[in-house]
Amino acid sequence: MKILLKGGRVVDPATNRDTICDVLIDGAVIERVGSDLPTDGVTIVEVPTGCVVCPGFIDMHVHLREPGQEHKETIATGTTAAVAGGFTAVACMPNTQPVNDHAGITELILSKAAAAAQARVYPIGAVSRGSKGEQLADLAELRAAGCVAVSDDGHPVADALLMRRALEYASSFGMPVIDHCEDPALRGGVAHEGFQASALGLRGLPAIAEELIVERDVTIAGLIGAPVHVAHMSVQGSLRAVRSGKDRDIPVTCEVTPHHFILTDEVLQSYDTNTKMNPPLREVADRDTMLQGLADGSIDVIATDHAPHHYDEKAVEFDRAPFGIIGLETAVSLSLDRLVKRGVLSLNRLVELYSTNPARILGVAGGTLETGAPADLTIIAPDIQTTIDTTQMRSKAKNTPFDGWELCGSVAATIVAGRVLYVNDTVAGANVFSQEWK
Repeated sequence: MKILLKGGRVVDPATNRDTICDVLIDGAVIERVGSDLPTDGVTIVEVPTGCVVCPGFIDMHVHLREPGQEHKETIATGTTAAVAGGFTAVACMPNTQPVNDHAGITELILSKAAAAAQARVYPIGAVSRGSKGEQLADLAELRAAGCVAVSDDGHPVADALLMRRALEYASSFGMPVIDHCEDPALRGGVAHEGFQASALGLRGLPAIAEELIVERDVTIAGLIGAPVHVAHMSVQGSLRAVRSGKDRDIPVTCEVTPHHFILTDEVLQSYDTNTKMNPPLREVADRDTMLQGLADGSIDVIATDHAPHHYDEKAVEFDRAPFGIIGLETAVSLSLDRLVKRGVLSLNRLVELYSTNPARILGVAGGTLETGAPADLTIIAPDIQTTIDTTQMRSKAKNTPFDGWELCGSVAATIVAGRVLYVNDTVAGANVFSQEWK
C-alpha cells in the first residue's frame, strides 16, 4: 500500500530539507520525497495545517526494566509510551535483572519487542560481566545477538585499563561505549554538592566526580581512536572536556536530558523525590551551559534517560528514594516549548538532536527520509498547547516532576515501518492518519 503525505512541512537535516513538500511511503520504506509526486494508485493523506513531518525520533537512553523489574515497566508498556511520546525507536540500557551481558538476554529483549510491535528496540549490552567492572563481557556475542552499543549504565567503568580494553574491543565491532561518567570514589550523595544540598541537609554529589571520568574517557578515546559516548552530561567541566576532544578530532559524542537543560537544584526545596536523579540536578550555570552546548552543536543528542519506578519506591524519604524519572512521554513537548518556542534552537536542529545524530552514533537505520530509509516518521505540532498529565500516560510509572506543566508543542502522530502506532486526538486534523491507514 502506498501512502502520500501531502503538503506538510518536511524537516530532514540529513538531506538539508526544510520545506513544504510530499512524502511517498511504499509499505515499510520511504519511496520518495518531493513536490508533485505521482498519485496514481496512491492513498493521499493531507498533512494537517501546522504539522511538521520529521524522520522518526530515536531515544538512545532508556530503561525498559524487563527482564526482572516488570513492576516498574515492561518492554510492551515502555515501547507503547515511546510511540506516544513521538519515538519510533529506543535503545535500552542493560541494567536489567539479570544484566544484559550475554546473548540470551539480548534475544529475550528483541523477542519481547517484536511481540509488542510498537517502537523499535535496540538493546545495549553490558561492558562487563554483571556490570561489576571486573571482567569484560563477551562483546562479540552481544553484537551478534543484536546489541548496538555497550554500557555498564549506572555503574561507571572505574578501571581505566578495563575502559581502554572495552573501547578497543567494541570499536572492532563498530559499537560505541556509552559511559555513566562518575568517579565511584566520589559517589555517595543524593543531590548536587552546593548551596541547596547544604541548606536542605542532603548529602552532596560533586560536579568533579563527573568531570574527572569524562576527561579520562576522552583521553583514552583519543589514544586509541575509538568512539566513546558520554551519557546524560550535566556540568560545565564535562562539556569543556567534550569540546576539547572534538577540537582534537577525538571521536567523542555526548547527550543531555530535558531535565538537565530545564531544571536546577533549586527545585529540591520541595523534597519531591521526583526531582532526585543521577546525575543530580545542578546549578543555574550548569543548566545554562547545557543550553549553550545544544545551541552551538557541542552536544550531539537529547536523550530521556527514561527511568521508571513504582509509586511506592518514590513515596519515601528523599535520602532513601531511588534515582530517576520517566521521560518518554514528556521530552518532545518540553523540548519544543523550552528550546524551539523560546528561540534557543531551530526546529531543524531539534530534529538533528532527536533523530539524525542518534541514528548515526548507534549505526542504526533511520534518522532520515531519504529514498529507501525506513518509513519511521514523527509528526509534530509545534504550536499546539498541551498539558503534561500523568493519568493519561502509557508508561506504568508516573515519576516525573513535570506533571501539570502547560507547554507549547506536542506529538501529532507516530509512524513505524509505515504503520500508524499513535495519533494525538487533541491535535486538530490528526485523526486523518488513523482514518486513512485502515
